[in-house]
Amino acid sequence: VVYLTAVFHLRSITTATIVNVFNGTTNLAPVLGAFLADTYLGRYATLGLASVASQLGLLIVMLTAAVSRLHPPRCDPGRLCSGPTPGQQAFLLFGFAFLVIGAGGIRPCNLAFGADQFDPRTEDGRKGINSFFNLYYFTFNLAMMISATLIIYVQSNVSWSVGLAIPAVLMFFSCAFFFLGSRTYVKVRPEGSPFSSIAQVLVAAFRKRRLKLPDDHPEESLLDPPHLSSSLISRLSYTNQFRQAQAAASPCSSLNQTAV
Repeated sequence: VVYLTAVFHLRSITTATIVNVFNGTTNLAPVLGAFLADTYLGRYATLGLASVASQLGLLIVMLTAAVSRLHPPRCDPGRLCSGPTPGQQAFLLFGFAFLVIGAGGIRPCNLAFGADQFDPRTEDGRKGINSFFNLYYFTFNLAMMISATLIIYVQSNVSWSVGLAIPAVLMFFSCAFFFLGSRTYVKVRPEGSPFSSIAQVLVAAFRKRRLKLPDDHPEESLLDPPHLSSSLISRLSYTNQFRQAQAAASPCSSLNQTAV
């Protein structure tokens, strides 16, 4: 907000609109990123592409502060401040768009990808997962504290270009270390998004809405396919909840079809 008003001389209403749209899309983008990672790309590819997008976004935002042609001139005393040109504002929003893409891929995949590197079926794997989560949240909160104190101090008292260059440089090293370990990672293949599975259940339950489950031990008539070898899925106990949705897992040949 301060950068948009102090450097780009945007009005408060315009600044609030940009910030709200940016925050909203940043929070919604992980839903699409999770779907693409689970269904098509996998977590490693999604993280790699999102990291590059974040790097480009930070670099573009840094350039808007470092290059004088990419932001409006400073305000002269006693004169009205000139706002950004359409090209300057478009370049800034272009950087924000890359940051949204980066957040959409990094947020849903970073913890899951880290957990993929450990086998929860072993004692060492369970300890490794616990250590990973502890270290992740420690570094995450440490980074948030530094960004809220040191980075803001540099931006306010040194220069905006230096304050925006620090995150860009740190993101560059983060991308470099991530790709250097590519050969050592456990890369789980995409096995389908839960959103697709939910949609399939709803469609199948609607198509089989005329089927009737047997009153005695209905779970014995439900289709129980084997899980993929790469999946670590714990089975849930059968319940009588959502019985209509249970028809989705019922082979038609084993059930009696009732009249409409």
